[in-house]
Amino acid sequence: MPDIGLDGHVAVVTGASLGIGRATAIALGRAGASVVVNYHTHSQQAEEAVATISDFGSRAISHQADVSDLEAVEQMVSRAVDEFGRLDIAVSNAAFSDRQLFHEADVAGFRRTVDVTMWGAFHLLRAASRQMIAQGEGGSIALVSSPHAFVPVPRSMAYNMSKAAIEHMAKTAAIELAEHRIRVNMIQPGWTDTPGERKFASEETLHSAGSKIPLGRLGTSEEMAEGILFLCNPENTYTTGATLLIDGGISLPWWANRGSAAPE
Repeated sequence: MPDIGLDGHVAVVTGASLGIGRATAIALGRAGASVVVNYHTHSQQAEEAVATISDFGSRAISHQADVSDLEAVEQMVSRAVDEFGRLDIAVSNAAFSDRQLFHEADVAGFRRTVDVTMWGAFHLLRAASRQMIAQGEGGSIALVSSPHAFVPVPRSMAYNMSKAAIEHMAKTAAIELAEHRIRVNMIQPGWTDTPGERKFASEETLHSAGSKIPLGRLGTSEEMAEGILFLCNPENTYTTGATLLIDGGISLPWWANRGSAAPE
């Protein structure tokens, strides 16, 4: 990928202490952006991400906020402006997922999944948009969606619902914000090796399942971050309402897997 220069740009990334969010915050910092590293509970990992960004010569701060709280997200955006003077890029990555059959699911966990994954995305989208509109210089917002948006994965109803909602959320916002030159795009990461994924699967399971993906492995957080960096590139002035699927081919028909024959 060509070098992307983000000197003078300011970014907020939610859920940036681990996984895709962390890799994205670091990629933005490496490109020259000043970065607000949001976290909810993993403060040490957030500080490590800040240190890594600082090593690239970019500015960064960590900020604790529960994205399910609109006021907390608004305060985070305000802090970004107070610290760095503006906001140019917002990446909604924070998510939560309990995996249970919907008719047996703990309702509190079900609601928490929706509150963080769907409402959290809306809260950042709203707060960032308002700041960018006030600045009058455009901007870029990326929402991390998922193939769960269109694949009804069992035991993941709340997460599936949330990611499906994000798809319409982003596309509606892309239309409404076009006049302000604020671009809104989505990335759909496939099965990615993250700490969140390891809540539900062992190393052996991840390796075995990954080998069945057409490209033969799980994706990495860094690969997803490069996709987000592409969407946030200020040179991509004609890209909005788009969805970038990075899934190693897992959403292709089953017979596309290596060694399988096509159905007759």
